[in-house]
Amino acid sequence: MESKEKIILTGDRPTGRLHIGHYVGSLRRRVELQNSGEYDEIFIMIADAQALTDNFDNPEKVRQNIIEVALDYLSVGIDPEKTHIFVQSAVPELTELSFYYMNLVTVQRLQRNPTVKTELEMRHFEGGTPTGFFCYPISQAADITLFKATTVPVGEDQKPMLELTNEIVRRFNHIYGDVLVEPQILLPDNAACMRLPGTDGKAKMSKSLGNCIYLSDSAKELKKKVNSMFTDPQHLTIESPGHLEGNTVFTYLDAFCTDEDFAQFLPEYKNLDEMKAHYTRGGLGDGTCKKFLLSVLNSRFEPIRERRAQWEQRIPEVYEILKRGTEAARKRGQQTLAEVRHAMQIDYFEDTALIAEQAKRFAQAKG
Repeated sequence: MESKEKIILTGDRPTGRLHIGHYVGSLRRRVELQNSGEYDEIFIMIADAQALTDNFDNPEKVRQNIIEVALDYLSVGIDPEKTHIFVQSAVPELTELSFYYMNLVTVQRLQRNPTVKTELEMRHFEGGTPTGFFCYPISQAADITLFKATTVPVGEDQKPMLELTNEIVRRFNHIYGDVLVEPQILLPDNAACMRLPGTDGKAKMSKSLGNCIYLSDSAKELKKKVNSMFTDPQHLTIESPGHLEGNTVFTYLDAFCTDEDFAQFLPEYKNLDEMKAHYTRGGLGDGTCKKFLLSVLNSRFEPIRERRAQWEQRIPEVYEILKRGTEAARKRGQQTLAEVRHAMQIDYFEDTALIAEQAKRFAQAKG
């Protein structure tokens, strides 16, 4: 089914404060899309129910992080007048739709999902994998399709999830009729934003690895993390030729800096290409590179830190924003679920034709 409306669905698990990997991978793009005026509705979900699949024994962690994620959203520029921010567990229609989708996906298909495989390897569940965690790709499909989202801005690692979602949409529509919408994935347009590494050079920024730069980090914390950042272990002196591959400082510069940053903070270079050329031939120290990166990051994140500090003084208002967003999400979800139940022929009490038909059938049988 094709939708005439243009709708975005995206979100994050509330497992901690959001970091700059989230910012370059999704948050920055969400603000741009929100302000583009091209979309009829935008839904951003705080996926607390999904977070409980591997934090089921620590619900307080999820509960506390709801507000942290909401503050990060508002601080980067998500506007509640333009975007619905909602809490997943407060939209029961998502749970019901997930249950119906479980009949459309085999266990074998879930086992082949590369994202699930990777996540399982990372978590090492003791005593076996929780069923809820194993089935979370089905839950994600419900998250997307309940709102008839046409666009899902995510990272490259979420491609398998979108593929499964579209398989479910096609199978549902084939069996029950043309109800659901196939979403399109929207990937980051900057290759450096596909997966920003941790400050230690590890492939993934992770709270457990302690290699994150958080959006809420103070200027002092940011300076400490940038100064300790992994560069080129072979670049022992300033005169030594430097290597760019695997050099976290230059990966971050690829993701963040512009020609205007050079004009403001490092005018001896016109652009990043000139800086890279100097570094690779030798004569440019890591300290200079880190100092420039720190200036760039501070210029991006100081306004975000200031907005967050302001919102932290208005916590009841933040919860009211979440409540309003969740109400809007439920209204949209109830419309879709009514169509789904009708297509599946399980809307017994709303189907007046069915009731009349059954009444007539039994009356004729008696006659």
